[in-house]
Amino acid sequence: MKTTGTTFRRAGTALLAATTLTALSALSALPATAATAATADPSRGGAAWHGTWAASPQAAAAPFGPNWSERGFDNQTVRQTVRVTTGGTRARIELTNRYGSTPLRITGATVARTAEGGAVRPGSVRALTFDGRGSVTIPAGGTLLSDGAPFRTSAFETLTVTLYLAGPTGPATFHFFSGTTSYRAAGDHRADVAGTAFTETDSSWYYLSGVEVSGGAHTARRDSIVTFGDSITDGVGATPGADDRYPDELAERLAAAGSPRAVLNHGIGGNQVVNDTTWAGEKGIARFKKDVLTERGVGTVVLLEGINDIGGSGPSFPGGPTPEVSVNRLIEGHRTLIRQAHARGIKVIGATLTPIKGSFYFTPENEAKREAFNAWVRTSGAYDGVVDFDRAVADPADPDRILPAYDSGDHLHPGDAGYRAMAAALDLDEL
Repeated sequence: MKTTGTTFRRAGTALLAATTLTALSALSALPATAATAATADPSRGGAAWHGTWAASPQAAAAPFGPNWSERGFDNQTVRQTVRVTTGGTRARIELTNRYGSTPLRITGATVARTAEGGAVRPGSVRALTFDGRGSVTIPAGGTLLSDGAPFRTSAFETLTVTLYLAGPTGPATFHFFSGTTSYRAAGDHRADVAGTAFTETDSSWYYLSGVEVSGGAHTARRDSIVTFGDSITDGVGATPGADDRYPDELAERLAAAGSPRAVLNHGIGGNQVVNDTTWAGEKGIARFKKDVLTERGVGTVVLLEGINDIGGSGPSFPGGPTPEVSVNRLIEGHRTLIRQAHARGIKVIGATLTPIKGSFYFTPENEAKREAFNAWVRTSGAYDGVVDFDRAVADPADPDRILPAYDSGDHLHPGDAGYRAMAAALDLDEL
């Protein structure tokens, strides 16, 4: 999936059907390195792979309080749940050490079908391999794919990926806002069915940046959709664990319309188009190449980003103010993203910025910038299509404010109903 930085592929050999700790330990005794595993790519053997779930990586940070990224892991097992948007007959995971300063040792990994809490469904635990081996080392800056595995998945099924990290990892590459629960246990519990050992919880994803499938009805087509943006794409304000972000709602809407497609969420809360931040990821014009252009099978990207560029220069931006961004500079940032996408044959749907009145970002100056930028989105002709998220969620009686029924409560992020309205605003024919 990834081709930027230090990137590696995995051979599409069988995922082992080991479900006992003995078998998993035997696999872990066979080391692999990302360098050796890079020699084979399952796609060269004719398997058509595409992403079915994704999360953009971030460097270790704690903008809103402690999390596991700062210290990383040491003789611990981390169990993470993700919901895929399309199905297939084979699956593989993507792991990343993009922001690590030292090599990352994955002692072992499993995939299973999710049950309640930190538990998984009996009989579903499968050991993942890397170039036929049970463990792998990912260099600092590197990203890799596991071997392709015979593991049938269905659209909107929730999977559990478990990683055992036997040695100290140092600060962890992660995705801060997951909107779901991750679990941690002391020692090696990758083969556990019960969740009793997983006594710690967190709301981020660690090292896991993608799930790919092959063998489904749509894996040979270039029709996947990436949603790219900030916290409103990431789903801040949606009910945790309910999968009600606007990209989730879009995937469900496409399936209900008889046109199921993979929808990959590459939003990062707090992210900006033209400024790097200390906690919210690389600027959009830099990470777009790594997060979007390396996804397999993508045909369209929905681009919703810029409100943090507008509001980030004020004192309310977490981590401290970032340099002020003019409307013209924000527009040029979007033009850069459009050029990057078009160079790869990817269609771009531009989105207007949603209302901010009543939020900590609102000032007359910021509102004037938002309105000027939205006018450009609607009229410039720079995109292949436009979705007016602003008007989709605005209060008709006060168009600078989110409709109360759509507001999560902070007057900046939509709630579940607002995200459904955003998904409904997209023209499926344009996609």
